[in-house]
Amino acid sequence: MLVRFYQGDTEMEHLPVTRSQVEDFLFEEAALLDDWKLKEWFALFAAECRYLVPSASLKVGASPDESLFYIADDGQMLEERVKRLYKNNAYAEVPHSKTRHLVTNVRLAPGVNDDEVTAHCCFATHRSRSGEQQTFVGKSTYRLALGPTGLLIREKRCELDTDDLHQLGRISIIL
Repeated sequence: MLVRFYQGDTEMEHLPVTRSQVEDFLFEEAALLDDWKLKEWFALFAAECRYLVPSASLKVGASPDESLFYIADDGQMLEERVKRLYKNNAYAEVPHSKTRHLVTNVRLAPGVNDDEVTAHCCFATHRSRSGEQQTFVGKSTYRLALGPTGLLIREKRCELDTDDLHQLGRISIIL
């Protein structure tokens, strides 16, 4: 299904999905993370994928090839991160954090390739663990591909709206 994309009153492109479909996908991703279903969450990613969390001091659009990122995982590294978080020796997450991922202000734009769409959204991830509360706030940009069974994440980039992580501690959860 192709959907017309408008910027103001001008028709720009046709998109392969609706905003409602993308919102449902992002809400499902958030629910999987909150329910600690990390294997199912990882299945939402394309084989060639990236999961990126740039450091707070970087300029928007910085590349992990040229700058320091908190997280810059390809598919293999992301799969290993998921496996590690299930192990009892992942001390930063034993017991698992209780999280609530909130996704809002979803906007779509044409993708880099014809078979994808770019989704921009804001997020707030609340984390509770060992009597401590933390809230990570920022924006995410997704490159979503239309696969044979639905949407797949080619790239997820979470940019935190904070000056540094000092008060938040380390990122041991998935944003």
